[in-house]
Amino acid sequence: MKVLMFGWEFPPHISGGLGTACFGLTQGLMKQGAEIIFVVPRAYGDEDQSAIRLVNASDIAVNFRSEAFARLYKNLTYMEVNSTLVPYVGEDEYYKILNGQEKFLRSADSIHQSRYIFSGSYGANLMQEVRRYAYTAVEIARDNTFDVIHAHDWLTYLAGIAAKEVSHKPLVIHVHATEFDRSGENVNTLVYDIEKQGMEKADRIITVSNWTRDIVINKYGINPDKVVTIHNAVEPSDSDSVFYKKNVKEKLVTFLGRVTFQKGPEYFVESAYRILQKVDNVRFVLAGDGDMLPKIIERVAALNMGDRFHFTGFLRGKDVDRMLGMSDVYVMPSVSEPFGISPLEAMRSNVPVVISRQSGVSEVLTYALKVNFWDIEEMADAIYGLLTYEPLAEMFRKNGRTEVYNMKWENAARKLVEEYKRLLQ
Repeated sequence: MKVLMFGWEFPPHISGGLGTACFGLTQGLMKQGAEIIFVVPRAYGDEDQSAIRLVNASDIAVNFRSEAFARLYKNLTYMEVNSTLVPYVGEDEYYKILNGQEKFLRSADSIHQSRYIFSGSYGANLMQEVRRYAYTAVEIARDNTFDVIHAHDWLTYLAGIAAKEVSHKPLVIHVHATEFDRSGENVNTLVYDIEKQGMEKADRIITVSNWTRDIVINKYGINPDKVVTIHNAVEPSDSDSVFYKKNVKEKLVTFLGRVTFQKGPEYFVESAYRILQKVDNVRFVLAGDGDMLPKIIERVAALNMGDRFHFTGFLRGKDVDRMLGMSDVYVMPSVSEPFGISPLEAMRSNVPVVISRQSGVSEVLTYALKVNFWDIEEMADAIYGLLTYEPLAEMFRKNGRTEVYNMKWENAARKLVEEYKRLLQ
């Protein structure tokens, strides 16, 4: 079975759990005998391609005069253009900016092909890149053979739809998060519309938890029959048994994730303050970056905890392993977490975890302390218990590691392949 898969990031170039999940899933699919053509907006050349054939969308020439492009263009009226459009050949540039809309200067002497240079990031031009990515999907779908299309997260849904229109192959979309997770009720309507369109066009929707499945059904009005939950997973790591020296005598409590509304960093800070009223042999680490970071730093300073807090910035790869290896407790206080792979990574590293009940990972874990994200006292008590009562911490370390050992991407991939097969019957 051959899968055309659209993603937005792939290790080692990631900004969160999406790239980690895509990598794990492709590794698992390989073990199931699937062949993966994995498309990213921008490839760097150092990605692990042992389980996939990586396609760099920045290398793809788009034929603007093709019938397939014309059909797709009618459905993408919001796209704006800037200087990232680079012509392949010729001096007659027919593509210009006019009132924020694309216009075509027809010329018999022009070669109507161009390529987009994608940043592959989440910057100011994100919506433009999402739509341009869909244009490259037309060419990729026409130039490759495959059985099924798989699009990860809203950033790639338009690309998945474009590939489906060209190839008439079944489309699977993978919902790793929704706009309601990221923004609460103050949703970005453009993102919501893309998500809803992807869900409606998809032949099957994979959600990473029942928490997310309920949002898809109730917030987007999707038929439950085509929404299937396949929980995320984690793989054993070579660093699991490595001892990392802390260089501080105090215990470490760690938050690792984007410093955004969704991840609940402010609840971590308020819980830390309450813990420090009871014990002083503890330090707190906030590992991540995001729009709330200045506010969080100001709050830590206002609570006079500056000498007990460490801000590491965004961590990836071996630095994540090292940080978890030095931690005594890991905390995920997310307001709305579709799944949450980081607690599994922590448990794999023998670290007991405290997680919010408002998370998908809470559906599959037994050996984790679960709290409501908004209940700061409950969160502080759970962390305090793991810090001060060693038999409790040891029980969660031992049983937690055993529990996550069986949560492998190969098992998730096996369920996914069954869904592929159902669509192809």
